[in-house]
Amino acid sequence: MKGMRYRTEVTEIEQFKRNIGEVHNWLETADSALDQGTEILRRIRELATQAANDSYDASERANIAKEIKQLREHMQSIANTKNSNKYIFNGTNTMTPPIVNLEEMFYGTVDLFNGTIEPNDTDIVYDGQVFRYVGEVDGQQIYQDIRQTEPEFGDQTFETEAFRLVIEDEGGSVTYIKPDTNQDGETITTSVRTNDVVVASRNAVSYNTQNVEIEIFKGVTVPVNINPSNIFNNALFGDMIRLEQALEDDTVTGEELTSYIDNFYDHIDHFVSERAELGARVNRVEMMENRILDQEITAKRIMSDNEDVDIEKVIMELLIQESVHRAALASGSRIIQPSLIDFLR
Repeated sequence: MKGMRYRTEVTEIEQFKRNIGEVHNWLETADSALDQGTEILRRIRELATQAANDSYDASERANIAKEIKQLREHMQSIANTKNSNKYIFNGTNTMTPPIVNLEEMFYGTVDLFNGTIEPNDTDIVYDGQVFRYVGEVDGQQIYQDIRQTEPEFGDQTFETEAFRLVIEDEGGSVTYIKPDTNQDGETITTSVRTNDVVVASRNAVSYNTQNVEIEIFKGVTVPVNINPSNIFNNALFGDMIRLEQALEDDTVTGEELTSYIDNFYDHIDHFVSERAELGARVNRVEMMENRILDQEITAKRIMSDNEDVDIEKVIMELLIQESVHRAALASGSRIIQPSLIDFLR
């Protein structure tokens, strides 16, 4: 019974070692993908900085827009990274890619009024933030910053405290309204170009936020994926599309292009934060791996003490027993001598 228990413990430890190997595969693949994504964002930031120089003409900015488009498509492939035939940036939905078709991010504001897409199914990306439909007033559609849970649409303080986009009837114009922190009850209103907002399906980037967990010790599990909603989201791809469209618009000045740079600083910070959390998990897994190796040595030693023998001692005892046996046979043969009667029988 002890031998069965010890062997079971050794088998469990060997399985935990294989699990840790799988954890390393997931974490290393995710870290590599985030590293590439960070480099893409840095390159986009550099291009935006170059384009913000008014010495660049419309054709040069259009060429920069083409490179940014290629970088956006590469970012899409990174978001669809797979490990062992599983998508690692879509939570527990590992058999479905988070991004299938980014064409669902290219709706226009007029599509919100002609039935092409329902406002309730829409995310609007502007200035690095995502706005969602909360209601309609006098033919104007109201979209509130999703980070702001209060006040709600219809509250008395909504008009003075809500960060919101207002889209005029038939998508004619877009206005951004935010509270003025310097004056109570005042708001700041900014007119926004219609091509400076990205109207996207809420499911254009699909992400499952549930953790994929692997057991690395009895009762100890480690999440091996990251929360994709923090990095690969409508805000990220929407800002890339906004920059593309601004570079292709010859009416946009260098000063206006400067405002896009800060958005990509924010996205880079999100990637770096996720990599930091991933690195902390790697350190924890390495500590658990060392513990598992120590446990394996201990378990095998205990099993050896229970089952193994001293081979030299066993051989000596065998030779002694063999010698005693042969001596007994020789003594018996001398004592019991055959007689003539034995032959007559």
